[in-house]
Amino acid sequence: MPDTRPDQYLNNEGICNACLSFDLQEKIDWQKRKFELLKIIREKNLDKDKWNCVVPGSGGKDSTYQIIRAKELGLNPVFVTASTCDLSDVGRYNLENVKKIGFDVIEISNNSKVRAKINKIGLELLGDISWPEHVSIFTAPVKFALAYNIPIILWGENPQMEYGGPKDSLNNSILDQKWMEEFGGLIGFRVSDLIENYNFKKHELEIYDYPSKEILEEKSITGIFLGFYERWDSLRNYEISKKNGFLGYENKLEGCYFDFEKIDNYQHGIHDYFKYLKFGFARATDQLSYMIRRNKITRENAINLAQKLEGKFPKSYMGKSLEKILSKIGFTEKEFVNICDNFANKKIFKTDQSGKLIKLDDGSLIKLKYDN
Repeated sequence: MPDTRPDQYLNNEGICNACLSFDLQEKIDWQKRKFELLKIIREKNLDKDKWNCVVPGSGGKDSTYQIIRAKELGLNPVFVTASTCDLSDVGRYNLENVKKIGFDVIEISNNSKVRAKINKIGLELLGDISWPEHVSIFTAPVKFALAYNIPIILWGENPQMEYGGPKDSLNNSILDQKWMEEFGGLIGFRVSDLIENYNFKKHELEIYDYPSKEILEEKSITGIFLGFYERWDSLRNYEISKKNGFLGYENKLEGCYFDFEKIDNYQHGIHDYFKYLKFGFARATDQLSYMIRRNKITRENAINLAQKLEGKFPKSYMGKSLEKILSKIGFTEKEFVNICDNFANKKIFKTDQSGKLIKLDDGSLIKLKYDN
């Protein structure tokens, strides 16, 4: 992982905290943690005749695994999804599949007009077209749990355990508002900023407002990382979900090494491209680093693959053109390119003597260094 990644550091031996965290997981007593999880469930005195666990998700391979696992743990889970900004066909298929394998699914859909305005602000101000999705996937399931007095929210992995982060975050078993604001993709932007600076009304942003800590404690509602209590394995999750009807993407997925992640939203191509512009790496690097840590690919091969796979200007994603995606929020491709240039980190990409970015014929930038 490159040191441009937020919260990333290298130790004196040049080893990043993602690898250090991976090594630490080898020493964890996972059987003991499993018993700790079962104890938490037991002490909740759950009513088994009602929904007693919310599983948030998109219907992807991880959340499909989560709800299967929740049932194995003796819970009566309900699957809650906050609709993605631009739901893909395969994303819809996999949501329907969660129903087919025997679970109730609640879809909470954002006001499209309000969301489009926030998409536009997010892209221009933060370089993140999917900011409203990143917020509502964390708030909507919590609001649902609160409305129906469901005591457990079973989230998936703690990303810091896989990709690295501050030391304290590695031992975090709880997903709450503090975690969401620090690690959930808000990029320092708050719902209050939309009200104060962009004239949104409070009632328009209800879906994005996280319930207060006090009311959640009063109702004894707790959000926990399943990935804190059992070792998280995305490849295992995919295989189990696939056996239960989950569908990956049948064609080559732009900017990715895996063909089964980030397939629910057509906006993912734009989101990953801005990650590349800001930090010089994107989805393929994350996935290939995952494989390196598990000795499933050599670092040399991974570097070559990352160079080939990521960083291409996102003319389309999963067959949907950039123009169609942008038209929903009132942007032209020319305006989009200008925003891209504003967010490109010129310490990472080639420029001419005047400081102007040098581009390939397809509009892609050229990294100065491909070996992180």
